[in-house]
Amino acid sequence: MAASVEVAGIGHAYGEHTVVRGLSFSLAAGDIGCLLGPSGCGKTTVLRCLAGFEPVRAGTIAFSGRVVSSPDRVVPPEARGVGMVFQDYALFPHLDVARNVAFGLERRSAVEREARTRRMLELVGLSDAGSAYPHELSGGQQQRIALARALAPNPELLLLDEPFSNLDVDLRERLSVEVRAILKEAGTTAILVTHDQHEAFAIADRVGVMNGGAIDQWASPYDVYHQPRTRFVADFIGRGVFVRGVAEEGGRLATELGELAGDLPPGVVAGDAIDVLLRPDDIVHDDASPWRATVASKTFRGAEFLYTLALASGTRVLAVVPSHHDHAIGEGIGIRLEIDHVVSFRAGDDPPG
Repeated sequence: MAASVEVAGIGHAYGEHTVVRGLSFSLAAGDIGCLLGPSGCGKTTVLRCLAGFEPVRAGTIAFSGRVVSSPDRVVPPEARGVGMVFQDYALFPHLDVARNVAFGLERRSAVEREARTRRMLELVGLSDAGSAYPHELSGGQQQRIALARALAPNPELLLLDEPFSNLDVDLRERLSVEVRAILKEAGTTAILVTHDQHEAFAIADRVGVMNGGAIDQWASPYDVYHQPRTRFVADFIGRGVFVRGVAEEGGRLATELGELAGDLPPGVVAGDAIDVLLRPDDIVHDDASPWRATVASKTFRGAEFLYTLALASGTRVLAVVPSHHDHAIGEGIGIRLEIDHVVSFRAGDDPPG
């Protein structure tokens, strides 16, 4: 049965070096969560605490209301009902695929083991691979076998540690979608860690953006992207640039690319300086627009260009433009803002969490 997860104020340190501080989040049974952040932010340590490989110095971890970690209580990994998919797959090279998948089913009868193994191979789309050995499979197939092996004992919670980092970009994107479908069909609660926001958005129901051992924001992928709570989240998610503006009466924001309507940051009043987040999809190429920018550089992406544009003030912003709009470096073009979700912060400040 899938477990709900409740993490309340946990802390962890290696010696005097604090890695996780006051970290909290909750995940409903059957949902997929993701801890997303740069290297060194503590996300893998949190995963190890969830698995029971590391103790917590503060706070609690509970699965479906059962405390499995606290400063004075540590349920061992084998008693937590947790499955694990490792970065390097950790398949046994001397066992064929079927025996790899069945490895954690030694307490079941031979008939049950065979049926469960067959079901797991069907689930990951590799029904015909049972007699193959890991070295005969592609990286993507090995990853799916590792997932099947972890799911075979029907864990309450599945943990995935950077599961796609050894794969090429195209395969990572495709497998992310496949893995989400597999986990949803299995009904398994899962948490993965990654530094790749595309993976996080493709797989997770809830994303926790980590910063310095804590979670800055725990929300849906949509809200993390469109309604970032902190400057760090806004800067880390997507490819955005902050443009200086001024708060005006009536909640309007004045920028050098025109006025915007949006909620003012907490504590900001008319006349205060603000920073407005502009992402590449917020800027539209429009030669009829009165606002001009100069093409500083461009990257061809097939169907589109990613332009770096210099505004009159010298500020540089990014814009995604269809590739038939092929402008030369140094050329002036018209642009306008088209923003559905205005994100702004007090100039130079990070808003309270």
